[in-house]
Amino acid sequence: MSVKAYGAYAADKPLESMDISRRAPGPHDVQIDIAYCGICHSDLHQVRAEWAGTQFPCVPGHEIVGRVAAVGAHVSGFKPGDLVGIGCIVDSCKQCEDCDAGLENYCDGMVGTYNGATADAPGWTLGGYSQEIVVHERYVLRIGHSEDQLAAVAPLLCAGITTYSPLKHWNAGPGKTVGVVGIGGLGHMGIKLAHAMGAHVIAFTTSESKREAALALGADEVVVSRDAAAMAAQGKRFDLIVNTVAAPHDLDAFLALLKRDGAMVLVGAPATPHPSPNVFNMITKRRTLAGSMIGGIPETQEMLDFCAKHQIVADIELIRAEEINEAYERMLKGDIKYRFVIDNATMGD
Repeated sequence: MSVKAYGAYAADKPLESMDISRRAPGPHDVQIDIAYCGICHSDLHQVRAEWAGTQFPCVPGHEIVGRVAAVGAHVSGFKPGDLVGIGCIVDSCKQCEDCDAGLENYCDGMVGTYNGATADAPGWTLGGYSQEIVVHERYVLRIGHSEDQLAAVAPLLCAGITTYSPLKHWNAGPGKTVGVVGIGGLGHMGIKLAHAMGAHVIAFTTSESKREAALALGADEVVVSRDAAAMAAQGKRFDLIVNTVAAPHDLDAFLALLKRDGAMVLVGAPATPHPSPNVFNMITKRRTLAGSMIGGIPETQEMLDFCAKHQIVADIELIRAEEINEAYERMLKGDIKYRFVIDNATMGD
């Protein structure tokens, strides 16, 4: 079937309205009418070929929410009308150790929601900046929030799980001091989630002007990382630091704040490498520098259920489809609190 979408035909071209094809639902497929799709910084990196391997036309979008329109004959877990979501994964090998553990995000055969290999035309996946999507039932997620919250749920499918997964894996909770570096699309979710888990949350920002916003999100304290004295006062205090900054910066400044056996987890993906950290910053206190990438399907469902229970959604600005290019430029300037979400109903206007 042919549906309306927004994508780019080349890295140096703006996104524009286009028609794309979606397969008819197979026996295990779920067809979804997309209501909203969040805009992730990854979308910009990929569509502008700042990350290698972009195939054009490129239709981004992996923060997808909507309603089930149809299901295949062998689908039992979903029915038309259900509120559902699709995140960053639409396929995987389904048989490796990672897939068996529900960690499809680490499967070597993971297929991303856009720009991933597929038998569907044109030969690579086309994402959520579109009216419809058809996905195998394994990768479809239930949404427990109310329908009036749906637009603000969309960023949970990437920003939410990207921060939830390391917080859960490294046992953020009561009695733990957790730092969140950066107060943007990822960081604002990290603050909300760590707070809801019961941790003592300290937000790091380069701007004093973000102090009140961070406190309103749930931070117990705010540290301006450009203030050397304020940073020094935090030494050996943190059990866990979730670093969301997607630009190269001095990791040692934050590694020095970890307790013995503390961990700093990188979830931001810079276009060029960070400066190498001083190994003595790690070996003298058995500190860990780690990375984490989104989450598997079971953990993403767990995150959505947790957010529904605690009434957690993203802070968003809803835009029309024709405003996507403007939103990209504003995102580059940091002119958003904290996530753009597309009203996909406007794609047919």
